[in-house]
Amino acid sequence: MAKQSNYTSRLPDASGIVRYTDAENEIWAELYARQEKAIAGRACDEFIQGLDLLNLPKDRVPQLPEVSRRLRRETGWEVAYVPALIPFSEFFALLADKKFPAATFVRTREELDYLQEPDIFHEIFGHTPLLTHPDFAEFTHIYGKLGLAASKEDRVFLARMYWFTVEFGLLQKPGEALHIYGGGVLSSIGETEYAISDKPQRKRFNIVDALRTPYRIDIMQPLYYVLEDLRELHALTHTDIMAQVTEAKRLGLFPPLFPPKSATVEAIRPIKNLAA
Repeated sequence: MAKQSNYTSRLPDASGIVRYTDAENEIWAELYARQEKAIAGRACDEFIQGLDLLNLPKDRVPQLPEVSRRLRRETGWEVAYVPALIPFSEFFALLADKKFPAATFVRTREELDYLQEPDIFHEIFGHTPLLTHPDFAEFTHIYGKLGLAASKEDRVFLARMYWFTVEFGLLQKPGEALHIYGGGVLSSIGETEYAISDKPQRKRFNIVDALRTPYRIDIMQPLYYVLEDLRELHALTHTDIMAQVTEAKRLGLFPPLFPPKSATVEAIRPIKNLAA
């Protein structure tokens, strides 16, 4: 069963179009304008190139069919409407079919800076640009197929891999400055600046380490994992990822780098449209 969402997606009409209000379009425009400025010089080149390829509207909420048309042209992906939070099985099934889930609600002005559930700005601005990149798109596809076949316990470990790559991954090519590729960072005004500051810890990406690292969704990340190149994600898809999961389970989790939350110490992937 999916967890109860605090939001309700806007239902599209028969042609897949959502009739957003002027207020919702204004919020999108404000989010886009300030985030475009925030990621300048901080987002990786591949993300900026993807943003250019998608040519997202800046003054209104984009429609899923128009984003899908451009994604299909580049890598064969599309975005799929979901009502809000969805079960693990549906999430992995969509990714395995090269469909990225997107709820169509827009955050309220009161939650402009942060919300725990992923709205359409997080999904479309934060995630779809890199789905134009073949290596990143292939990694996400393989991830979906692995998750679809995995046990409930193994999916929890796979969620950590996704968290520290697709959501909160950093990139530093040899001789270059640190950049961001994770959609959870690139759609967040606060975390965009924080992630490349001197405040958090950063470690070279190692899949077993990432699988063993606890996280919390409601704080700035105390630790980020850094790739040298997005091609590493493609290379990862040609390794036995589930064997790495088995090794991570054998070794056990690292001690958390944050205080426990009163009700839930570690949430499983709520910044996507996903519930346990």
